[in-house]
Amino acid sequence: MTTFGESHGPAIGCVLDGVPAGLEIDEDFIQAEMDRRRPGRNAYATARKEADRVEILSGVFEGRSTGTPIAMVIYNTNQKSRDYGNIKDLFRPGHADFTYWEKYGIRDYRGGGRSSARETAARVAAGAVAKLMLKKLGIEIHGGIFKIGDIEAKAFDFDHARESEIFALDKEAEEAQKAAVIAAKEAHDSIGGAALVRATGVPVGLGEPIYYKLDAVLADAMMGINAVKGVEIGEGVHSAELTGSRNNDEMTREGFLSHHAGGTLGGISSGDVVEVKVYFKPTPSIFKPMRTLDVHGEEVTCELKGRHDPCVAIRGSVVAEAMMALVLADMVLLNMGRKMEDVEQYYAR
Repeated sequence: MTTFGESHGPAIGCVLDGVPAGLEIDEDFIQAEMDRRRPGRNAYATARKEADRVEILSGVFEGRSTGTPIAMVIYNTNQKSRDYGNIKDLFRPGHADFTYWEKYGIRDYRGGGRSSARETAARVAAGAVAKLMLKKLGIEIHGGIFKIGDIEAKAFDFDHARESEIFALDKEAEEAQKAAVIAAKEAHDSIGGAALVRATGVPVGLGEPIYYKLDAVLADAMMGINAVKGVEIGEGVHSAELTGSRNNDEMTREGFLSHHAGGTLGGISSGDVVEVKVYFKPTPSIFKPMRTLDVHGEEVTCELKGRHDPCVAIRGSVVAEAMMALVLADMVLLNMGRKMEDVEQYYAR
């Protein structure tokens, strides 16, 4: 996947290469995935209202993939670039403004340009295609929010998350999590959160030894999402608190007796559920005056306008699902040549 476009440009989009020919491309499903991430849906997201309608430009004919690159475009229709006029010469705290300016000597200050989380809409479109392919193989991906601030889920109900306004995994914690988001919003602040993404039906053998491990590539994909500051596979950081006898997943003919490894062993999928936790920082765009520097090195005060998510983790959880789908789809295709007998079987037809 390659994405293109900026937050306040004419459009964003992606080019997805390597999709096998003959995959049925369900455009309604792709749009439904886009609608889950779409801004302006409720009080827990930015007020920027974008239809996020996906237009497929290439790689699909009569409803099926042709094996050539699939290009998709999403037009931006609700930019308010004037909201950023007062900050065009200063660096917003917590944003990529400073590093982009130092690296390139030029930046699109309108909503962050290329560094904006708006870019992730294209990832969701690409991830939807990957989900369609994985579903043919019996692999399904589910996600939701398990933590907002310090309010953590005690149970994981992925069906409930699909219906929740904030994709909450625990209906008992949902109201408190919602209240925390609204409280941050009313205080002109923001709050962090964390998503849990789970893949079922994953076969044994996905991932390469040492240099292209499944868990390493998943971590790389998740860390590439805007605002992500931490990733855990399975037990994650808590494994440092355990003994080997507690952390090892014992095996029987029926399967694993526990799930500390998160579905990978030695960087290769074990056939168990693949589970990733993704931690998002608070949205840096807040409406409190903050000290910063301008492009001339002068100390100034940053006072933002515009429309921003009070908790970027909520819509970010949908992006995390998409990134897992893209990684697993890539791993499935890569794994087809793992044994000589598989290659011989294919070409003996």
